[in-house]
Amino acid sequence: MKNKSSRRDFIRAAASGAPVVEPSTTILSWEEPRQVSANDKIQVALIGSGGMGFGDTETALRVPGTELVAAADVYDGRLTRVKEAFGANVFTTRDYREVLARPDVDAVIIATPDHWHAQISIDAMNAGKDVYCEKPMVQVVSDGHAVIETQKKTNRILQVGSQGVSSIFNAKAKELLSAGKIGKLNMVEAWINRRTPIDAWQYSIPPDATPDRIDWDRFLGKAPKVKFDPIRLFRWRNYRDYGTGIGGDLFVHLFSAIHFITGSNGPTRVQASGGLRYWNDGRDVPDMLLGLYDYPETANHPAFNVVLRVNFEDGGTETPQFPRSGFQFVGPEGVMAISDGVTISRKAKAREPGYTINTFPKAVQEAFLKDYRKQYPENRQQINEAAEERYDPPRRYDARFDHFVNFFDAVRTRKPVVEDPTFGLRAAGPALVTNESFFNNRVYGWDPGAMKVLK
Repeated sequence: MKNKSSRRDFIRAAASGAPVVEPSTTILSWEEPRQVSANDKIQVALIGSGGMGFGDTETALRVPGTELVAAADVYDGRLTRVKEAFGANVFTTRDYREVLARPDVDAVIIATPDHWHAQISIDAMNAGKDVYCEKPMVQVVSDGHAVIETQKKTNRILQVGSQGVSSIFNAKAKELLSAGKIGKLNMVEAWINRRTPIDAWQYSIPPDATPDRIDWDRFLGKAPKVKFDPIRLFRWRNYRDYGTGIGGDLFVHLFSAIHFITGSNGPTRVQASGGLRYWNDGRDVPDMLLGLYDYPETANHPAFNVVLRVNFEDGGTETPQFPRSGFQFVGPEGVMAISDGVTISRKAKAREPGYTINTFPKAVQEAFLKDYRKQYPENRQQINEAAEERYDPPRRYDARFDHFVNFFDAVRTRKPVVEDPTFGLRAAGPALVTNESFFNNRVYGWDPGAMKVLK
């Protein structure tokens, strides 16, 4: 399909008589996953059966050759719902360790609150299970190194769940950037705007959320001991004890895509700004967050800067010009935008630089123009010529599905995944440091090679 705004611009420019180039649109290629034999089935367990866990499981089971055999959650109601949705034969438990002890489990999906990600990932790999762990891979940077070490020791597959790394959008963007379509990259801007209570983590509280139906101590884990409060369980993203705020939930997606497209290991300087502007509901994390990052020159890319922003109370409407989320990769030869497709936009450069001489004495103006015309004899103004390339996905394309296809292919072949624990920590690290910058009101250094905070 054509980009509507680009088409309007084309018609407007053509009517004015200015030379233009009509945008070209390409549908990105995509292949269905291969079928597998009944004997090649991967048996999956879900640990953390909330909204993200259910969504992951539904997507995972669309991949040929997969079956859900077990699930764990601290709320009994979700275990009941697992059996309703996926079959009465699914084994359910409050204790994830019972899932890991089962010999019929090949791989686990970890979709718990963030403060459990590292421990369960480590336990699962030590139990011989492959792991699909939701982002961010860890709640604190130091835990990431233990996850990396365990993966290397056990030789299990661990893939982090930022699905953009498997997206055909981002694969095309990586190809276009590498081909020099926008020239030398100098800046990236990425954003996610949200406009509803659910988008701002105001999740529903079940009426049967009582102490006898919830394993409160198991939910808390290593977090500070507090009295029973179902809001803290069902809206855990709002609290630093269990979640990682906007940084870990959303910035990590943006970092993952940027690192994949550019081949970068990460920034060296992190600075955050923001605040709690609207959702004064007891949460202790901001609902508005902005980040500034310095990326150094490496063998893979030039030096560039990154601007990230998330607003949980954006009152605007989504339009092609102002999508709810997206990226802009900026270079001197053009801009590459990613939202519902990938677009390269260019405008022809001026044939001459122009001049600002009207405040000079008349004789000086004449002398300037005489020398100027020797250098630029054509006397031609900038040509209003615009060119656009657009790449659209197939209808109903789902990057999360592709991410699970890649995960299960790795489980079968033992071929390494792109979004492994090292990639996961290099995306999570600057996102978590962004939170520290906000809360501590200071700029941080980050070592993207060693994946450590610089004091």
